[in-house]
Amino acid sequence: MGYKILFLGDICGEAGRKALAKGIKILKNKYQPDFIIANGENSAGGFGITPKIAEELFSLGIDCITLGDHSFDRKEIIPYLEKEKNIIRPLNYPFGTPGKGVYLTKKSEKPVIVINLIGRVFMKPVDCPFRRIDEELTKMNEKGIIIIDFHAEATAEKKAMGYFLDGRVSAVLGTHTHIPTADEEILSKGTAYITDVGMCGAINSVLGMKIEDSLKRLLYGINYRLNPADSDFKIEGVLIEINLSTYKAEKIERICEKYLNFDSVPS
Repeated sequence: MGYKILFLGDICGEAGRKALAKGIKILKNKYQPDFIIANGENSAGGFGITPKIAEELFSLGIDCITLGDHSFDRKEIIPYLEKEKNIIRPLNYPFGTPGKGVYLTKKSEKPVIVINLIGRVFMKPVDCPFRRIDEELTKMNEKGIIIIDFHAEATAEKKAMGYFLDGRVSAVLGTHTHIPTADEEILSKGTAYITDVGMCGAINSVLGMKIEDSLKRLLYGINYRLNPADSDFKIEGVLIEINLSTYKAEKIERICEKYLNFDSVPS
């Protein structure tokens, strides 16, 4: 049996945090993961993350938190990113940006390396994710399991990154759109791929946000503030199994746990 990595989609607001607080024991018992990664860039009210919330997520058993375009929405996270090693922002932010884009742990006998990237298509301008990851992998001395969180909007850009890194990393996992895609696969050279893993948050929502807020934005063209929905929830992500001899992926499985309300979660 391979090394199991559970990767959880964007945690959106309090509903997403409650989802994990209530459901992570179920996931651990059901899938027996060796290592857990979660994208936490929307965990503070849907925009950014705070040190307190990061510590809350770590206390649940999450080993590494990745971020994205909302990495710095909460300014209090900046000094925390500078000192805390297991929360990372996208590697291809400009040089000098606070924090780091690579996390390496030797929790097992084999190292697990997590790298966060952000896309450029329909996103804010940043350094080229393809060139930055190429440079990083070229200079990397440590060999081990390498998991890429590619936080991007465009399907084509994500798909291209999967092929660009096929055989060079263990998995390329898309985040950001909050909608899981049905294209999980092991690419020809052994890299697990999915365009988007989905989110942890409210089921009856628009990408985790209250339906009425989203509708007002679309109907009237006014930039109404979006607030996270807070009823019912789901946990979405993927489980990957990695061969510890080759660091190639052997399996990728989409997961989704849904509950009608927080009280319905079995203990």
